[in-house]
Amino acid sequence: MKANYKFSNICGTVYRQGNIIFTPDGNTLLSPVGNRVSVFDLVNNKSRTLPVENRKNIAAIALSPDGNVLVSIDEDGRALLVNFKRGVVLHHFNFQKSVKDIQFSPDGKFIAVTHDSHVQVWRTPNHLVREFAPFVLHRTYTGHHDEVSSIQWSPDSTCFITTSRDMTSRLFTLNPLEGFRPKTFAGHKDAVIGAYFSANGKFIYTVSRDGAVFTWKAKVIEGDESDDVEASQLASSDLAHLIPRTRWGVHERHYFNLPNTKVVCTTFHLSSNLLVVGFSSGVFGLWELPAFTNIHTLSISQEKISSVAISPSGEWLAFGARRLGQLLVWEWQSESYILKQQGHYFDMNTLAYAPDGQTIATGGDDGKLKVWSVQNGFCFVTFSEHTAPIMDITFAKHGSVLFSASLDGTVRAFDLIRYRNFRTFTSPSPVQFSSIAVDPSGEVVAAGSTDTFEVFMWSVQTGKLLDILAGHEAPVSTLAFSPTGANQLASGSWDRTIRLWSIFGRSRAVEPLTLSSDVLSLAFRPDGVELAASTLDGQITFFDVRSGKQSNVVDGRKDVSGGRKADDRVAAANSSSTKMFTSLAYTADGSCLLAGGNSKYVCLYDVREGEGVLVKKFQISENLSLDGTQEFLDSRKVNDAGINIDLIDDRGDASDLEDRMDTSLPGAARGAGDMSVRKYRQEARTKCVRFSPTGRAWAAASTEGLLIYSLDDTVMFDPFDLTIDLTPQAVLDILTEGEYLKALVLAFRLNEKPIIQQVYERVPRSDIRLVARQMPEVYVPALLRFVSEHLEKSPHLEFDLIWVQAVIMAHGRFLRDRSGEHAPVLRAAQKALGDVEGSISRLCDENTSTLRFLIDQSKVKHKLDTAMSLDGLDS
Repeated sequence: MKANYKFSNICGTVYRQGNIIFTPDGNTLLSPVGNRVSVFDLVNNKSRTLPVENRKNIAAIALSPDGNVLVSIDEDGRALLVNFKRGVVLHHFNFQKSVKDIQFSPDGKFIAVTHDSHVQVWRTPNHLVREFAPFVLHRTYTGHHDEVSSIQWSPDSTCFITTSRDMTSRLFTLNPLEGFRPKTFAGHKDAVIGAYFSANGKFIYTVSRDGAVFTWKAKVIEGDESDDVEASQLASSDLAHLIPRTRWGVHERHYFNLPNTKVVCTTFHLSSNLLVVGFSSGVFGLWELPAFTNIHTLSISQEKISSVAISPSGEWLAFGARRLGQLLVWEWQSESYILKQQGHYFDMNTLAYAPDGQTIATGGDDGKLKVWSVQNGFCFVTFSEHTAPIMDITFAKHGSVLFSASLDGTVRAFDLIRYRNFRTFTSPSPVQFSSIAVDPSGEVVAAGSTDTFEVFMWSVQTGKLLDILAGHEAPVSTLAFSPTGANQLASGSWDRTIRLWSIFGRSRAVEPLTLSSDVLSLAFRPDGVELAASTLDGQITFFDVRSGKQSNVVDGRKDVSGGRKADDRVAAANSSSTKMFTSLAYTADGSCLLAGGNSKYVCLYDVREGEGVLVKKFQISENLSLDGTQEFLDSRKVNDAGINIDLIDDRGDASDLEDRMDTSLPGAARGAGDMSVRKYRQEARTKCVRFSPTGRAWAAASTEGLLIYSLDDTVMFDPFDLTIDLTPQAVLDILTEGEYLKALVLAFRLNEKPIIQQVYERVPRSDIRLVARQMPEVYVPALLRFVSEHLEKSPHLEFDLIWVQAVIMAHGRFLRDRSGEHAPVLRAAQKALGDVEGSISRLCDENTSTLRFLIDQSKVKHKLDTAMSLDGLDS
């Protein structure tokens, strides 16, 4: 079995922190997710995650105007220079201090970066040339007395304006200008959030956190005609220096007048003079400047809007809400959502693949059940019927039914065709359910309780309680039905036993299997012969189900252990907190076992013939913002009192009042850490792992979201893209030489139907299977679409059917794994084959009727001839 699974996407999280930006064409949105960047294609409705990781959570990102270079900077000021189109890291760089904002100049030649109270301007590195030190400092600008919060370039890239927490804005020129001193825009009574130039350069707008918008204009002094003459001469001779040479003064003061509300983020659309403002109340507004006309106001979230962006065309507005993990794209003219996504509010506890492998369901501590599409990475339905954390979910083997078990004391069944909760199962007395299993027929659902230590069984059809299985002496942690339909239910408990129940037999036999520690997870091998169990001491124990004997043990304590938390008193090698597997999953062929637990590693074991060999370890995250990703702690972060500075609560220094307040209530709340401490750090761990039914991918419910690892190549390589000169004559020349595959590929690249048809019909019947098998996957959908169209019009029926069969046989798995993407092609092929079948069946029916008529007529004629011959003999 292949083990070269690579990270392909994050599904369960769409936005965490930092700023969101549009690409220059306005069709794609970039959103920071932890220490990665997710890319959302808003036109094709797809999402992907770049395969690069920062050291910590990303604080700011910027994309060059040509869309080639992406700079992502983490909380410590460490930056990655990324080739955006290829997703490759070109350079690592450290800005030494935390960065609040980074902006490319409109001409793409410079990058302006905030550096505490200073601003640094760097030359943009060349993304085509690998250099030893690509970042070259142009100038450092000083003048602010507090932290700089934002930077905005002028349209001609000759100057820029900065805003700061010192309640002022400052105008700087890129290059030294004779007689110019940086201009200060003062007068606000709170920190300035953003400052913007108008398109014609005659106005400057500044927005402060208390809701004031100042419009700045050139000062006009009455009776001083020399200044007017000088300004007109300057405007005519040197337009580039008009903004720095202007004497700016406050022209108008406007206020939003929203009580108890602060401005959190703003952006400005240059060509249409639209100011977009996000408030702390979850409301955003759209104002046209300089008239300050309110065009649009809408409440889109219950929490404050952390980041806002506007597309280059000015049609779409993008918003990110950090606390809820929301990402929204709003088309303000039609007042409709282009994108509306939200991850789980707290931890993601469990996941399950649908039988077709195209969708993944996840359950979280927020009581939400979300269903995600594997192809585009978006959540397309959310069920919120549960009122407490969802602990386990599973799909029925047949049909589109999803079951979930929750701590609210209910087990629910959801119909994924009509998107409704059609059945709710409860126990006679309220208990909390922590595990669930469905038998292969989908008619019986079982759930294990943490309170009464019993297993409850219900009929899915009637919703009635069938039986209560008692015998465990501690909470039931996991359940699993035998996949072969052998009427066996395995239950694992913290009482260090596994019980095999013959639930449908008359004897109702129970076979207990004793282990050395608490059972955390169970998994049946797909053939139902072997049962794997992970225990609290880090071992995976294998049992032969038929004999009830132990067949193998894998000691995974050293494999899964790793990572030292910030408050650990012992080294990672001696820590016992991570040395266990909490989730197991077999591959479809039963040859390998995937195991994940409370650590940064997911292990893949080869378990054929009782081996238990570690094949590969996957590290789910390298994010140093999470606990447990470092093997050794940094002694430089320990202060004189022996306390790690990462654990010191600094919320009292936050600028916003709502961030300083401790609103937590006494008591316990799952998923929110230990409520007795004021600050907590999330741990890098995996709560659930599952293999895709196709075997081509596996998913992990981790701290950072739903991670998908896949065997599929993200970029399809076409070897013919490199050297061949592409002309119709070149295609015909290659065709006459008998190189049918090359000719067909070049014809598809040329994309002219007459050429494609000529090459297609010239392929010999004996070579069709070979050509179809060697066809690059890039052109398989186009080939199948062409064959489907040809089948409807051409008289060469057998020839086309051989092509369809050869393509489906050679590339069936590729098309099935991407059935959502290639659904139109598959439907066209189905329609063409259906039409052919219908026409052939009608022709056969007509021919059958004609033949019967002819046979009947021949029989009648034969009878007449016989009668006439008899009459002749009689006469």
